[in-house]
Parts: sequence; structure tokens; C-alpha cells
Amino acid sequence: MKQKIVLASHNKNKISEFKQMFQNTDFELVGLDEFPDLPEVEETGTSFEENAKLKSRAVAKYTGLIALADDSGISVKALNGAPGVYSARYSAENGQPATTEKNNAKLLSALKGLKGKDRAACFVCVISVTTPKGDEMLVRGEWEGQILETPQGSNGFGYDPLMYISECGCSAAELSADQKNAISHRGKALNLFKEQWNAFAQKHLKK
Repeated sequence: MKQKIVLASHNKNKISEFKQMFQNTDFELVGLDEFPDLPEVEETGTSFEENAKLKSRAVAKYTGLIALADDSGISVKALNGAPGVYSARYSAENGQPATTEKNNAKLLSALKGLKGKDRAACFVCVISVTTPKGDEMLVRGEWEGQILETPQGSNGFGYDPLMYISECGCSAAELSADQKNAISHRGKALNLFKEQWNAFAQKHLKK
């Protein structure tokens, strides 16, 4: 029987991306849609690590299952690391929620006039795993690139159309899902998770 893990997210794109990576493994991934009464977890941390822990701890406590949470975003060197932990909320203002389109437009505006290496950026993904007993594992993956001056590609989500990946010669949004998962920040973090999982499970999940 597969080990059930709850992904602390309602984001269908993210859930789909994670599920693809868990194919042919001993894990069964479910999203928060299976727990509609779970209270919203406020992301009050000042780092990706803090926010990931807040989410996995809350979900593990509420569901009684192993919880996996990621906090991810884009960090731009010229903006002193912004949007950072505020990546998803970057364009929210005056009570109006952020959207992908507004987030991307605001980032392009913030970098107007900058060229080449001055547009260096890094996607970051931190994954936190918490067991119902409170045991934890934390891994981090990074994916470096450069912010384009105009969006390119229609795959992926979020800031993918703006992130040029030099090793691929295209934007993150021009990669197929399999190509992206093999080299992305989330893919790297999940590979670390998988490498460390067996030792973690043997130590903390013994019956």
C-alpha cells in the first residue's frame, strides 16, 4: 500500500507538477481539496524555509498525515532578492489580489532599463515535510536564469515565461513538463527529498 502524503496546496498546477514527479514511487500524493475544512495557513515567515515549515506543520497537525509543503518563488539580484517570499502576492495592492499577469508586468517594470547580467534571477523551492509526531525534513532547490524583457512560451505557470534558462536556450515556459521537472528548482528539491526520504522514514515512521 502506498504511503499517503498531503501536499499543502490548492494550486492545481503545483499539485499536477508534484504528482508527475511522484509517479512510479511508493507515495500517494493528495492535495488540500480533500480537506475543505482545513483553515487557511497564513504565510507570515520572512524566508522560504519559515513559510514551508508553517504550512507543513499546520497540515500535519490537522490531517494526522504526513504533510509536504513547498514555498517557492523568484529572487532577483538587482531587486535585493525581491519578490522572494512575496512572489505570489507581488502585485497585490489596495485590497486587489495579485494575478500572474500583474506579477509579471510589475517585475518587468521594476527591471526596466537593465540588461544582461543585471537581470540575473533565481527560482527557489524549499520543501518541508512534517510527520504527525512533529518530525521534520527540509530541502532546498535553486534554478538560476535571467529575466527576459518580454514573456516567451505558454507552458508552466507563474514567472516561467520571463525566466530565460541559458542551458536550455529558452524560457522555462518553453520547456515540456518533463524537461522542466528534470532541472527545475522544484525538481531539484524533490530529488533531494527522495534521496533523503528512506532514511527519514526508517528513523521516524517505524510502526
